[in-house]
Amino acid sequence: MQQYVQQDTAVARALGGGSSSVRLSAALAAGSTPDSAYVHKLVERCAIEPDFSVREMLTWALVRHPRELTVPALVGELRSEGAQARSQALHTLSKIGDPAAWPAITRDLLTDADAEVARSAWRAAVVLAPEPERPGLASVLGTQLGRGEREMQLSLSRALIALGEVIVPILEAAAKDADERVSRHAVATERLRQDPDAGFDFAIEEAKRIVALGASGRDG
Repeated sequence: MQQYVQQDTAVARALGGGSSSVRLSAALAAGSTPDSAYVHKLVERCAIEPDFSVREMLTWALVRHPRELTVPALVGELRSEGAQARSQALHTLSKIGDPAAWPAITRDLLTDADAEVARSAWRAAVVLAPEPERPGLASVLGTQLGRGEREMQLSLSRALIALGEVIVPILEAAAKDADERVSRHAVATERLRQDPDAGFDFAIEEAKRIVALGASGRDG
């Protein structure tokens, strides 16, 4: 028993080690031999881990643990002041896929000022939202059309498209928005929904042309 306790302590200590390779190995060990003693340390480390590969391994390790332990701990992180804590918790919840976490995906998270938190919230919401909640989710996501640059807009388009037909009236309304960033993004998302092989860059360029033609028609 003493040896097992020491092993747990060694893994927990290594998760905060100075070398990313040491932390990666520790996260792998924690996921390979799941134990409730690891959950708090894994979640805690997610909030501050600077290395992307290590963060992904931490997520994998948490997914390997019982969701009745991990989900409450991760939901608690959604109220953290740290953006990385929120975004990584959302990312991990999307990988666990437990619908019990859905009520914690609030409008504030879906419209978070931090881009990575918002993008993670969109992905998690699409995975976790029950069918009756999807129209409401689509409405909230629709308020984010036109936000950010290419990668952020692509993330939102993918999230909206994953919700299915409920987004059609939202995109139709947004396509008429006076803000051209919003209307272009809405038109591009609808183009991508109809033809996923078109590619986002092509859809955006086509949307620019369509919106410009529409604007010149109104001016005339």
